[in-house]
Amino acid sequence: MKKPSVLIIFLTVFIDLIGFGIVVPLVPLYSRDFQAGGFLIGTIIAAFSAMQFVFAPIWGHLSDRIGRRPVLLLSTAGAAVSYALFAIGSGLTRPAAALTIMLISRAFAGACGGNIGVAQAYIADITPPEQRSRRMGLIGMAFGLGFVFGPIIGGLSLKFLGSTGPGWVAAGFCLANFLLAFMILGESHRPNSEHAPARPRLTQWRHTMSQPKIGLLVMVFFLATFCFSCFEVTLPLLVTDNFHINVQHDRRTASTITYLFAYCAVIGALVQGGLTGRAVRRLGEPRVIGLSLLLTGLSLVPLPLIHGTAPASLAGMFQAGGSAWLVLLGVLGVLSIGSSLTRPPLFGLLSVLTPAAEQGANLGVAQAAGSLARILGPIFAAPLFMTHPLLPYFTCAVIAILTGLITLRRLHTTGPRRASLATRA
Repeated sequence: MKKPSVLIIFLTVFIDLIGFGIVVPLVPLYSRDFQAGGFLIGTIIAAFSAMQFVFAPIWGHLSDRIGRRPVLLLSTAGAAVSYALFAIGSGLTRPAAALTIMLISRAFAGACGGNIGVAQAYIADITPPEQRSRRMGLIGMAFGLGFVFGPIIGGLSLKFLGSTGPGWVAAGFCLANFLLAFMILGESHRPNSEHAPARPRLTQWRHTMSQPKIGLLVMVFFLATFCFSCFEVTLPLLVTDNFHINVQHDRRTASTITYLFAYCAVIGALVQGGLTGRAVRRLGEPRVIGLSLLLTGLSLVPLPLIHGTAPASLAGMFQAGGSAWLVLLGVLGVLSIGSSLTRPPLFGLLSVLTPAAEQGANLGVAQAAGSLARILGPIFAAPLFMTHPLLPYFTCAVIAILTGLITLRRLHTTGPRRASLATRA
């Protein structure tokens, strides 16, 4: 019988996120190339999260009933199909047809996107409470590493295989992930005498949000994800505009966008794989969450104010106009540190406060809240960016800073160690 393993779930999330990372930085650029306006760009990006919002709690509750493994297998197979659709759509010549297929592909990917929430429940199944923040950091590291290699592979696929290449390569990675998980992923969930009641969707939301600290953590995750999704959708547009990069006529230079995403992901993976655990041991989960949001908010302010010239190559980033690129890399580095420190301690604390029989359901609600933020963020940020590039960044900076201050005030504990146990009351 296959044994549950942190390493195997790490690999499953990592490979899945490679496929996700290949496509995501290119979606706003492809959409604008096909003559989509700000609202339509936001809608295509939000389609993934809209469907994930509907299905994540369903997958979470289903995983509490039938096990984590079948849900992970189903979502991974669906992701492979969705990226194949994306490849087909990105190769069409008629803008209306291409945008329609891209919208369908992102919606279908979101419907199958139960991986992260169920993976977190998987980790909670096999990890003692006092180690969960560190183990959640490993999932965050897998998530981050997927975004390290995904954008790089996406940029190379775009450069050497053309516009359809990234979609087909992402589909191939997800198919390989399905086969790997099918062969070696063991089941982690073991039914016990505690049975969570099967609640309707809205009832489950009310039940989760009615628990003061759990409800607050879900709300903090929603706002943090909202701010990051606004940054994620507008960064490709901001860099192409502020650094005069023409995606249609120079795909080699356009690959720079994917490398910036990879750079952010490298920093995020390093932070979540090492710094998170030490920060939580020294400061406790509430302080780490609050300070990470403050850092994120402060780093959003200067981003739209940085201007430079398009590099002739990757090395050109450090030659003509290099000072602007260095400033951009510095600010993105600080933002990556801040945003990467939020998720692991938040979900570690959330899992400690959640009864064992409701891990999947409550984490599913939290994941759905994140999906709701990813629905609203792109629809909010893309049109606002088209009005003025400063607006989404300054707005999200205010939101992140205020959320960080509220978190420090409401969840702050006097002892830096074992903060998660101190907040059970």
